[in-house]
Amino acid sequence: METWQKILQAAITRPGEVTRRFGIDPAPLEAVAAEYPMRINPYYLSLIKEVGDPIWRQAVPSAEELQDSVCPADPLEEENQSPVPNLVHRYPDRVLFLVCSECAMYCRFCTRKRKVGGENMQITRESIEGGLDYIRNHGEIRDVILSGGDPLLLSDEKLDGILKALRAIPHVEIIRIGSRVPVVLPQRITPALVRVLRKYHPLFLNTHFNHPDEITEQAAKACARLADAGIPLGNQSVLLRDVNNDPAVMKRLMQKLLAIRVRPYYLYQADMVRGTNHFRTSVEEGLEIIRALRGHSSGLGVPAYVIDAPGGGGKIPLLPDYLQSLGEEVVLKNYLGETYRYANVAQEVPEERRRVANEQG
Repeated sequence: METWQKILQAAITRPGEVTRRFGIDPAPLEAVAAEYPMRINPYYLSLIKEVGDPIWRQAVPSAEELQDSVCPADPLEEENQSPVPNLVHRYPDRVLFLVCSECAMYCRFCTRKRKVGGENMQITRESIEGGLDYIRNHGEIRDVILSGGDPLLLSDEKLDGILKALRAIPHVEIIRIGSRVPVVLPQRITPALVRVLRKYHPLFLNTHFNHPDEITEQAAKACARLADAGIPLGNQSVLLRDVNNDPAVMKRLMQKLLAIRVRPYYLYQADMVRGTNHFRTSVEEGLEIIRALRGHSSGLGVPAYVIDAPGGGGKIPLLPDYLQSLGEEVVLKNYLGETYRYANVAQEVPEERRRVANEQG
């Protein structure tokens, strides 16, 4: 058994095991863990400094999870956009392919909280073959994102088999992996795993750091191993109340990510997922964080702030209003709030469009 497997095997799955360490009553949390599975491996547990800190908030159940009567279980309507089990086809040229039902740590804010780690998410050899067949039969699909659960909890052999099958499909140009393993179980990023991944370029990996305290020496080593194999790394953070909804914390996170060769990609407004409403912040807070990053940190370190639209509408970007007016002169506001003017160029209307407009009116 490899080191990462031993760490995972020793994971805590009941609140009492963690609350005893910190001297608090586990009783209020037992009902939560019965509804929404809990798993905290010893590595991630070691990052908790005190009750209620940003690491604790992400990993340990909270009674607030059962007090949420506002949010739906599947706000993004993934189930309605799944032509075959465990595959979501929302955008024309790409699919989300769920290949593993487990995670190395069950995040309390998970978008798939309704099923990850539970009986509602059954991923079998048949469902994976069904997903591969769907991709084979849809030539418009050029980009496949492996998700779950966490794809990197699959064995090297199983992951190799899925990647090999995808690479054999001529119209699949890009493979992406979404994984929190570099954050919560960096020991999983072994030389053997990297040897598998590097065979299937172009392959991208998006991970999920939410707080600077997650960027440890072990996490940095895992990311370096991936980057050295030529795998571009991106990060998808979620804006979370009392975790990272602070401009200074977010700036430190983004700068530390760049230092370990991980490019900030998305900052998500927290999804409206049942059991997670206590994590949500106002959109104004998110915009203020982007304002605080823009101009005060490298552009490389400013992620796209997005809302994944309820109802399956996809990602919608949100930006502070730097454009004040638009006409012959463009009036702009910079990161310091100073106003500047830019001479616009008259928009040229193609002859065909002008002809159609004249005919219509």
